[in-house]
Amino acid sequence: MRKSHPVRRVVLATAATVSGIVLLLSLKPASGPASAQAGGGAAPQQTAAAQESPQGGSGQQTGTRTVTGEVAKTQYGPVQVRLTVSGGKITRAEAVQAPKGGLSDQKTAMAVPQLNQEAVAAQSAQIDAVSGATYTSGGYKQSLQSALDKAKATSGGAASSGSAGGSGASGSSGAAGAAAQARTVTGNVAQTQYGPVQVRVTVSGGKITRAEAVQAPKGGLSDQKTAMAVPQLNQEAVSAQSANIDAVSGATYTSTGYKQSLQSALDKAGG
Repeated sequence: MRKSHPVRRVVLATAATVSGIVLLLSLKPASGPASAQAGGGAAPQQTAAAQESPQGGSGQQTGTRTVTGEVAKTQYGPVQVRLTVSGGKITRAEAVQAPKGGLSDQKTAMAVPQLNQEAVAAQSAQIDAVSGATYTSGGYKQSLQSALDKAKATSGGAASSGSAGGSGASGSSGAAGAAAQARTVTGNVAQTQYGPVQVRVTVSGGKITRAEAVQAPKGGLSDQKTAMAVPQLNQEAVSAQSANIDAVSGATYTSTGYKQSLQSALDKAGG
């Protein structure tokens, strides 16, 4: 009996070894390529989704556009402003035209960079005139307002056309409403000692964007005084947004008639 015990042990050990090998063989496929794909398949999909989101975000940055305002004529030359607008905000302003020649070169070099910075900082045409460059500043503000009006009209039209379904009617009415905001009003004729004065203003969004004298004294010395006074009065009207403007020295009668007709135009415009 004692001799049979070692045999039993050998048999038991062999059986245990075989069982262990069988168990290992049955577990081995779980760690193979199939299980690796099943366990890690979701990770590449999440990575791909994460890579797509920045691309979608960059698409929202589109909409940067350049708008050029109307030319504003001043006593020393034309001024025209170009804006870069992105996301509804002014990101850059530049004068593509400005007075030049002689002293104007110095004033333009001094004033335009400051006006560009003020336009971006203020995000509107409500900026201060640069001392020593009143005419250039007035023309700049006038052209800047024109560019802003164009930018608003463009963004409004794009928004309405991008609407879905039955918003077509509201889009067209919105465009018509934007066009209706800008209108031209002519004041009554103001009789002066040297001839009639009549002012026409363009009003957009409740603001004066342009003023001009359609009638002014002429003939002889009046031609010189009109050429000197009217451009300045036009700029002052846009800057002041009212008829409370200063008379031009040496052209008192013309200035008075201008202010009277300007006030009449503003009354008609509802301002």
